[in-house]
Amino acid sequence: MREHDVIIVGGGLAGCRAALEIKRLAPNTDVAVIAKTHPIRSHSVAAQGGIAATLKNVDPTDTWEAHAFDTVKGSDYLADQDAVAILTQEAPDVLIDLEHLGVLFSRLPDGRIAQRAFGGHSHNRTCYAADKTGHAILHELVNNLRRNNVHLYEEWYVMQLIQEEGEAKGIVVYRIRDGALDVIRAKAVMFATGGYGRVYNTTSNDYASTGDGLAMSAMAGIPLEDMEFVQFHPTGLYPVGVLISEAVRGEGAYLINSEGQRFMETYAPSRMELAPRDITSRAITLEIRAGRGVHPDGSAGGPFVYLDLRHMGREKIMSRIPFAWEEAHRLLGIDAVVEMMPIRPTVHYCMGGIPVNTEGQVRRSPDSLVEGFFSAGECSCVSVHGANRLGSNSLLECVVYGRRTGRTIAQYVQKRKYPEINAELYLQEARKRIQDLLEQTGTIRIGHLRQQFQDCMTEHCGVFRSESVMKEGLEKLQQLKQQYNNIYLDDKDQFWNTELIEALELQSIMMVGEIILTSAYQRKESRGAHSREDYPSRDDGNFLQHTLAYYSSAGIDINYMPVVINMFEPQERKY
Repeated sequence: MREHDVIIVGGGLAGCRAALEIKRLAPNTDVAVIAKTHPIRSHSVAAQGGIAATLKNVDPTDTWEAHAFDTVKGSDYLADQDAVAILTQEAPDVLIDLEHLGVLFSRLPDGRIAQRAFGGHSHNRTCYAADKTGHAILHELVNNLRRNNVHLYEEWYVMQLIQEEGEAKGIVVYRIRDGALDVIRAKAVMFATGGYGRVYNTTSNDYASTGDGLAMSAMAGIPLEDMEFVQFHPTGLYPVGVLISEAVRGEGAYLINSEGQRFMETYAPSRMELAPRDITSRAITLEIRAGRGVHPDGSAGGPFVYLDLRHMGREKIMSRIPFAWEEAHRLLGIDAVVEMMPIRPTVHYCMGGIPVNTEGQVRRSPDSLVEGFFSAGECSCVSVHGANRLGSNSLLECVVYGRRTGRTIAQYVQKRKYPEINAELYLQEARKRIQDLLEQTGTIRIGHLRQQFQDCMTEHCGVFRSESVMKEGLEKLQQLKQQYNNIYLDDKDQFWNTELIEALELQSIMMVGEIILTSAYQRKESRGAHSREDYPSRDDGNFLQHTLAYYSSAGIDINYMPVVINMFEPQERKY
């Protein structure tokens, strides 16, 4: 059995920023970060558009209160306003701190950090590093971890959260390189495992985004909060689903239908292409449904619309959004300087997750906490995004709440002893789980079952939802879950068995998908990214509250938790 004072699962922005804060405040604390990829291959590295903060470098009239209001309005009033206040007040400070750590932000001619427009924001407050912002930030954080002697476990898969008597005590881990199993005990465990985009068939997320941290928490009896709120990014490159950053529209690109119209004036006349993501995704879907989408041959009635950059000119495209140009050229052979990009909505982000308070402590219920367990970043739900996240607030959440959670943990572990764990018991369970998968003699390939599950989620819990469609989806999911016991693995080896990892990830995908669909089925209203055709209006009387979904083998129980409203009274959301 291994041990560290603190074990952080996940090597992205939130996990790395937390580890760095612990070492800053308590340099003698033994901190380890464990990730199933190399940390700089965490999905944070793919974040393109930017990070929001009221630096006032471009717009001196901006305020944290304006940023907070935009965030709460964007959330369709489901965000917890105390958490949003912390997010927006601490934003300038964490941004300057990132610069001091060495992050190379794009600059104004006078040397100050540049800021661009972003969807749903009323001021130009999004700081950026061209269109590779996550890459710029994560590389510097990982470099600083090495400098601060944080122990890095690269390419280890975490199989289980060890939780006994209401206390998180450690994790069960599998080393992908050679199949070695171990238990790591810790005074504090933090999950920063990212999102679940691979629950769906078309996503901007990387192949590692399978919701493992969410599934492990659910298996330990911890509820998942607001899982019905799945963000579809409006501009996924068709047909591959790869993200074309919101920065492209922030720099002035147009959305065009088959009739050559900038159709957003019908849906959000004041914000046009810079409306919030849920509104823009629905607008694109409605245009396609109405026959104003485009076919690959250019004719009307097809499955995508166009993103038009041509009026922006080569110099601006290549200096401000070079990566977007590169992706379209690499994947589709399109030169966006002279050709339009085909796009349609793609699954991008989870607003919900492991419920936490503003100190990063995990909730077991609305009024109780799990001892020794913390979470931050996309896998958590402190609820600064509510029913819909504004672009450039996710990197901000990772850094603000990563730092804040790290600060909490640094104090917390000073008075903690190492917990007692019967490591052999957990290792026996893990060996049996792996052995059962290796020896399973089924007839179904993992990839085939995964594809069926992803297709089911996409078809039955997409941009638009209804009771009959979701009910059918839940029935189909149950059938697909039964088939898991009929999968088989070709690779029986201990060394670098990626097929075994895929089998374990498929369990996570299935559990998270069922929680998303069940939570969506129970929320009988439209709010933010959750758009019900049979309940088209927002229902504050019954549903201005957070969903808490508890998983068990017998089914999923849904409870609710109040929303913190202490600054802005809910009103109709118009743009």
